[in-house]
Amino acid sequence: MSDVPVYMVVNLTITDAGPYREYEKGFFGMLKKYGGTFLTFDDSAETFEGDAPREGRMIMFSFPSEQAAKDWYADADYQALSEKRRAGTKLEFLTMVKGMPAR
Repeated sequence: MSDVPVYMVVNLTITDAGPYREYEKGFFGMLKKYGGTFLTFDDSAETFEGDAPREGRMIMFSFPSEQAAKDWYADADYQALSEKRRAGTKLEFLTMVKGMPAR
């Protein structure tokens, strides 16, 4: 299923804007390097149901395949960059969701 896109769903709270802005500056280039597409972010997502409503920022982006997403995450340059995200946020989750195959 290498031709099935995957979607990344992220929930984080920005605790220090400085390091997070540095992360953002490098993020989009790393995303593009692996064919990723930024979809959206929302600082005030609304939960309709559930026991654990999300606070903070919700972010969604996609990759053309599961392998592209895994390669992006494993990239040494991305891991170095992600230290800035770790320094400036409290991450709740970074989750990969597989897309549906074409019908």
